[in-house]
Amino acid sequence: MEIERKFWMESLPDLPEEQSSEMEQGYLCTTPVELRIRRRRDQRTGETRYHLCIKSIGALSRHEVETDLSEAQFYELASMLDQPMIHKEYHAYRLNDGHILECSIVDHGVFSYAEVEFTSEEEALAWQPIAGLGKETTYQKGVSMREYWNTRRGKTE
Repeated sequence: MEIERKFWMESLPDLPEEQSSEMEQGYLCTTPVELRIRRRRDQRTGETRYHLCIKSIGALSRHEVETDLSEAQFYELASMLDQPMIHKEYHAYRLNDGHILECSIVDHGVFSYAEVEFTSEEEALAWQPIAGLGKETTYQKGVSMREYWNTRRGKTE
């Protein structure tokens, strides 16, 4: 189960960075579940990993299953995409309360968002966002990565 709150972001926070990576991701389908592939290259180590992720539709909570792929499996699935992959610049920061703030800059600045994951819905609802985080979009329709994929269909980078 994935439990997270999401926010629009104007800029990256002024916090020590714990992790950064470059990602490419594409959606094989978006309904009734999200079926996504992702290539992730760690900026510090240079290691590249490949993943397949299945997510149910939802807002605060949703089911998520993620598994590793081989490079060959990733590229075989990528050949089935109907548009270019989405580029994401990812940055992670540890907050004073111990949570991880995950920030993503999408397609070289088209928009940016942040997510914080929780262990329960109660914890998520009680959490107070840090100052300057931006507008919360957890329950807002039409602002998910799935929706972005669907609305940019056919556009090239």
